[in-house]
Amino acid sequence: MNAQSIDEKIVAEGALNTALAGLKVTVERYPDLKANTNFMHLQEEISDIENKLAAVRRYFNSATKEFNTAIGMFPANIIAGMFSFRKEMMFDLGTTERQSLQQAPTISF
Repeated sequence: MNAQSIDEKIVAEGALNTALAGLKVTVERYPDLKANTNFMHLQEEISDIENKLAAVRRYFNSATKEFNTAIGMFPANIIAGMFSFRKEMMFDLGTTERQSLQQAPTISF
């Protein structure tokens, strides 16, 4: 939550994904927990949050692409140069993480 740069946020998201995967593996060991209605609600919330994070990632990348395009075009490139605007990095998790995050999470019992 204290990540400031895009690189730090990418690393933090990877750690979060690892923790969630560990949670799913742990749950498989406890059938009583899987049947609990509160835990089922928690799983639905986690699924919803993961979907929202994917949507925000897409929005961030879209806005970054628009910004990078805008500062490269005339006359905005003159203003961008005066204020030291530079192209920003896209939020990229890599090809393997991207493929898994493009799909909605599956919650199974």
